Amino acid sequence: MAESARGAAIAAQDAASAPARRSRITPEREAELYRAVLDLLTEVGYDALTMDAVAARTRSSKATLYRQWGGRAELVVKALRHSSPGQTGEIDTGSLRTDLHALVTRQDDCVVEQNSALMRGLAMAMHANPDLRQAFRDHYIEPETREFRRLLQRAVDRGEVRPDCPAMDFMVHMLAGGFTVRTLIEDQPPTQEFLRSYIDAVVLPALGVHTD
Repeated sequence: MAESARGAAIAAQDAASAPARRSRITPEREAELYRAVLDLLTEVGYDALTMDAVAARTRSSKATLYRQWGGRAELVVKALRHSSPGQTGEIDTGSLRTDLHALVTRQDDCVVEQNSALMRGLAMAMHANPDLRQAFRDHYIEPETREFRRLLQRAVDRGEVRPDCPAMDFMVHMLAGGFTVRTLIEDQPPTQEFLRSYIDAVVLPALGVHTD
């Protein structure tokens, strides 16, 4: 709340950015900025990441950043969401198993490991930053959940999953668990091979889908 108010004040005072700085947000510029945010997050962690640092790294004005994203929490979460494998709803291979396998193979093991580390760091930061926790729920969890519901609905429409299957309400929980907990239990990053095996052994059986 305080950061949003401060951001609004900065935006009002600094509406005219310095000529040397870029302010127009195109899709390409947005992707560039998100990459810089994730780089900074990897380097210094959430608590030490500031809008000043993002502005300097990306040659943006703070007014532009606050006007576009409102504050640090929303900017970081949207950057993380932008780096996710893509819109789950775009995947339609004809079966739930191949849909899920296609999802986990959209990123190579190196990127998956990096994203897993970022997620763990943000999970710790959320305990002390309620605004980050709320932004993560609003801009990451809810959009991802909607995408997975559409993917599951197609599986129901194809007759692969019973419409009253109770495990449907926990599909996102299961997938998130496989992605985040392997490092804790096995001290190993989640790889494509691990996630495919996890999907076949845990997620699909829980949904009543045969993997033979």
